[in-house]
Order: sequence, then C-alpha cells, then structure tokens
Amino acid sequence: MLLKTIADYAVAERTAKLRPEVIHHAKRAVIDWYASLLPGSRVTPAVLLEQALAEELDRGRARLASGRRATLRAAALINGAASHSVEFDDIYRDAGYHPGSPVISAALAAAQTQGATGESFLRGVIVGYETSTRIGEAVMPSHYKFWHITGTVGCLGAAAAVATVLGCSREQFMNALGNAGTFAAGLQQAFRSQAMAKPLHSAHAAEAGALAAMAAAEGVTGVHDILEGEVGFGAAMSVSPDWGKATRGLGTDYHIVHVTFKNHGCCGHTFAPIDAVLHLMQEHQLAPRDIRKIRIATYKAGLDIVDNAKPEGAYQAKFSVQYTVAHAVVHGSVRLNAFVPERLGDADVRSLMQRIECVADPELSRGYPNQRAARVEIETADGRKLAHFQPTRKGDPELPLTDAELNGKYLELAVPVLGEAAARALLDELWKLERRPNVEFEQAARQPALAAG
Repeated sequence: MLLKTIADYAVAERTAKLRPEVIHHAKRAVIDWYASLLPGSRVTPAVLLEQALAEELDRGRARLASGRRATLRAAALINGAASHSVEFDDIYRDAGYHPGSPVISAALAAAQTQGATGESFLRGVIVGYETSTRIGEAVMPSHYKFWHITGTVGCLGAAAAVATVLGCSREQFMNALGNAGTFAAGLQQAFRSQAMAKPLHSAHAAEAGALAAMAAAEGVTGVHDILEGEVGFGAAMSVSPDWGKATRGLGTDYHIVHVTFKNHGCCGHTFAPIDAVLHLMQEHQLAPRDIRKIRIATYKAGLDIVDNAKPEGAYQAKFSVQYTVAHAVVHGSVRLNAFVPERLGDADVRSLMQRIECVADPELSRGYPNQRAARVEIETADGRKLAHFQPTRKGDPELPLTDAELNGKYLELAVPVLGEAAARALLDELWKLERRPNVEFEQAARQPALAAG
C-alpha cells in the first residue's frame, strides 16, 4: 500500500540525519516562499480573505505575513493564497507543481501553533515536498489536462507537512493523507479568466491538508488506498498513473534539491521563450525597434496555457507568452512592474505582441514535463534571421539561481513590504532556521495592504 510506504518514510524522517545539502535547499525553499508571500499578502485575494475570515484572526498562535495572529487553518489558507498570487513561487518541474505555496504555508502555521523548532519546521517542509512531488510525478502529464496540480497534489503535501510537525504516528499520517486525497480539487478552467480562483487553489490545498492532519492527530480515520484504489485519486484524475514514481528514491534521492526558483514574475511556461529572446537581444545587441517578427516553438502543454495574444488585465498577461516575451524585449525583464496598468497598455509592447508567432513543436512536446525548452527565431528589420535554442529555464536545476541570486530576488520583493532593515534581518534568520528554537519572526509589513492585485 502506497501510503504505508510513504508514512514509514515520514515517521523515520523526523529523526533521521539529514544531509547538509538537503537542509540548505529546504532553507532556500522557505526564503523563496517568503519572497512570494510578502508582496502577495498586500494584494487580492489575500487582503479580501482577511476580511472574509475576520472571526478567525487576531487569535491563535499562527501568523499572517503582516504579523497578525490567526488560527492554524486560517493562516495556512490566507498565506497559501498570498504566496501564489504574484506568480513568483517555486516549481517542481517534473510534476508541473508549485510545492512551496501549499506545503510551507501549512507547515509554518503548524510550527508556529505548536511552538516547534526551526529544525522541526524544516523537516515538515521536506516531508511535504518529498511526498507531494512524487505523487505529482506519478499522475502527470495526463492529470494536467483538467486539474491544477498545485490545488490537488498540494493537499497531500500540506497534509504530510503538518502531520510531520504534529508528530503523527504512522497510522495517523496515513489517515491524514487518506483524507487529504479526497479533499483534492482545482480545475484548469480557473486559468482562463480574470478571476482570483487560481491562488485560491493553493489556499484550499494548504488549509485542507492542514485540516486532514489536525483531524488525524485526534483520531479521525482516512482512506488508506486513496491513491491507487479502484475509484481513487489516480483513477479519477489521471490516465495510467505510474505509482512506482510515488515512492522511488524516497528518503535517499531528495526532490527538494531539484526545485526550480522563478526568475520571472509570470507563468513558468513562458520562461524558456523569455530566456531565449533575452539571450538573442543581448548576444546581437538588439533594440526593440530592430525586431520585425518573433517565432516561438515550444511544448504544446505549455502553449495550451499561455498562447494568448490578447490578454485582458494583469492576471491573463502573466499567462500570455506573447505579452511576457514582448515585455522582456521592450523593458528588459518581467518583474512585478510588468503588470502595472501603464505597462499593460504600453503601445510598444502591444505592437510587438501582434508580431509574435507561436507553434507547438512535436519534439519539444514529447520532452514535457521533464524538459521545458523553446526555439526562438527573431527576424530583424534589416532581414537577418537570428535563432537560439533554450534547452532549459534560468532557475531550473540545470541552470539554478545561486544563493546570491536568490537573496537578490528575496530582497527585491520583500524590501518594498518590510523595509530594508527588517527584510535583511528576516533573511538572516531564515538562513539560520535549523538552529532556531522557534519560528516566531518579526515580519510585520511596514505599509498597508493594497486594494487590488
């Protein structure tokens, strides 16, 4: 039974000697999560969720990004939404999954509620990542046709993390995941509008996983064959899942060391084209006026999400390869300011978008989800055709952000919210997490929340 094997691993992981590399990458994941959480906490839907859940705030031992107290479930939910809102959160590429948002949101709320040590918190994060990334691999790529994997598999990752922090027994851990699997939800249709539903998927996953673990700790039973059962998670949500991937290398080959940290503030399916076009612009010293046409060939599963030549509003723009590539050409990057109103209406960006052609490349499509590549060709105004193949994305395991680059990303996103002194102080504490007696941080935002994302 799959959950028995996973639970055996999780219980052993609470006291196992972890390699320094694993601890280091877990801390990197937490730092990256804070980088997304802090700006996301100041925009919708997080600011609206604080209003909706007002009765669950200003009590409890967990904390929101603002430092406001909350119950475990409310903190997991609101922070889960906030950390997935600005599209800067991490990715486990081989499952197409954002583990940090549901897993760390739930694990931190549990650790704060329990008064747990920094090491205990990190172990919860690691178990949540190792469990959910493998389940995600097992059901991909067919799962992604209809389901948002961060909303579905994220429930299992959050449950695993919280069950670890709570010190659940093997049986309780199985019960937690058994019920988290039946809570799993999140439909791809949410990607196709200006609605706030996508970050709510992560919010629900963090809260539902936390609920499953809290209930299991008190004796609530769960379905132990929820993954591989005849009418279970795999049968309902994928085609021919490979359950061998759910346990392969568990406890020895750590997935958390292979996580992608985003280098652009938009959907990860746009990254390879952005990286490729920036490479060509730099290599050939091109200016936007030099470009007549851009042709992008990439994998079909990505284009199904991001091929949108006429995005409406900031949310759709983050999921438009035409917009993000054109913005990168005109402005040199795709950061948070790429989605402010004046940039969304930039005439130069909008003009270039109409000269970008996107096609699905059969060879690159076969490489998905393990490879996220693109071939980009720029036709210049003087008739040259310049091409570049981008085999991976900046931030992927093969081309990772260095610790210094990760620090820079964190400071870029955290300083406007916390102020420089507080942001740097928090960063210093996060790099020392395994030595901290608790995870109570001074992280209150210095500025009021914004009204809209």
